[in-house]
Order: sequence, then structure tokens, then C-alpha cells
Amino acid sequence: MGFMGSVEKLLCGIQYLLPHRLLSRLVNAFMRIRFVPLKALQIWVVGGLAGVNWEEAKSDDAADYATFNEFFTRELKKGARLQDPDPAAFTSPADGRISQCGRITNDRLFQAKGHHYSLRTLLGNDPGFAEFSNGFFHTVYLSPKDYHRVHMPMDGKLLKMIHVPGRLFSVASYTVRQVPNLFARNERVVCLFQTTHGPMAVIMVGAMLVSSMETVWAGTITPPYARRVVSGDWSRRDIVLKKGDELGRFNMGSTVIVLLPAAAVASLVELGPNDEVQVGMKLGRLR
Repeated sequence: MGFMGSVEKLLCGIQYLLPHRLLSRLVNAFMRIRFVPLKALQIWVVGGLAGVNWEEAKSDDAADYATFNEFFTRELKKGARLQDPDPAAFTSPADGRISQCGRITNDRLFQAKGHHYSLRTLLGNDPGFAEFSNGFFHTVYLSPKDYHRVHMPMDGKLLKMIHVPGRLFSVASYTVRQVPNLFARNERVVCLFQTTHGPMAVIMVGAMLVSSMETVWAGTITPPYARRVVSGDWSRRDIVLKKGDELGRFNMGSTVIVLLPAAAVASLVELGPNDEVQVGMKLGRLR
């Protein structure tokens, strides 16, 4: 093992000892401070260090954001993100970088070299997991500079939302390489949709210092953090979202995983780890 590998192991070892939820609650409060001088400092310092692209924001005036969290989950200008024109395309749900993508092998998804994790566990042991066996997945990592709203990869009707409890490890690349079963260990919100091509899952994965996840139909999901798996049937509420519609948002960065069954996908765009994607960018074509 090289020097960098040893450093990664040390940093990940420290994470096992940290009070994940307490730290995330503190960040949750810190991001919602309304004291104007401090809020403005947060925006300019963190935004500057992260390299946020202000030109895309609907407002480039820090005074228009009541809290740092409002800035972090900022809306973009109209037309800043356009959907791929191919009607058969399914598209990226978020801005960020590809962590991994490709084929699901039976019940296993590839996390990083030496690590796979369980599809069934990822979906909170929901019986519908089998529909995605041998299907396809895309894992998109959002960094602090990225746009933090999550959008629909294709048209779909919401069937179920599952809030799965877990830890809140960082989802940075070094942690993905070192922590086994990371995405099936972290707290997550699983959104299951019915589409004209079969089921689709969009999974919002929490992470260290990600103080909150929310959806457009249920509002804030975390906090409070889950103590047990909570599965809600939304099929009778007629919640239909079109491709590109906002689905939810992260209040700090994290990861989105999209699952599709094998029969739905005709081809994938050639993408690999660290390739940049944006909302609306084609990930593949549907049959």
C-alpha cells in the first residue's frame, strides 16, 4: 500500500469514530443562520473556495439568499440546463461526476475496485429490488460547487418512497475506495417510479455533513434521521413528474444513484469514473 492509500485508510478510520448525525445536525443549524454579515461571509468564502459558477445562478446577489442553505440549493437561470433532444434518451439527474456506472450483476453493484454492494440492501430490502437485477445503474457524485437539485431522468409516476436509516460517511472518492458497502450503509431516500419502460429508482444518498434531503412531494425528509426503514405508498396520489422536472434537493453535496431494468435500456453513453455530467445530459437510450 502506498502513502496515499495509508492516508485514505487513516481518514476513513477516523470517520468510523465520528458522531455522524450530531455533526450533520450542527451543519444543518449552521447553514440556516440568518445573521446577515455571517451569512454573507459563508456564501462568499465557501462559494469562492468551492468554485461555484455564479453566472448560472438565477440571482448572483448574495443579499437575495436569506441563508447559506438557500444559496447552496440555488435555482439556476432559465435555460441553464437543457434536456437532451433525443426523445428516447434518459438523462442525468444531477450535476456532478460519474462515480461508477454500468451493469448490475445479479444483486451486485460496483462501488470501486475491490468493493461491490447489494442491490437489495440499497433499496431497503424492498421486494421490488428483483426488477432491477441485471439492469443498469449510474452513480453521480455531487461536490460542494455543484448545483444541488435533483431532476427526473425520464417521465415517471411515483409509486413508493423508502427512507432507509444508516451512517453518514463521506461520499468523496477516497471514502468510496475504502469503506465497504458505502452506498448501502449510508442513510438514503429511495424513490420508486413507474415509467412506460418499466420501473425506475432514483436514490438520494446522504453523507457526512449533508444536513438534509428533501423531495418536491414530501418536503424535508431528513432530519429527523431514520431509526428504521419507513416505506410509504404514494401510488394513489397521482404524482407524475416529467423528464427534467425537479425531484428533490440536497442541502450539501452527496450522491444520486439511478437504476433501470435491463429490458428498458437499448444503449448507454460511454462514461467512466470522474467524467463530468450535468442535469439533462444523455446517459443512454431507452428501447
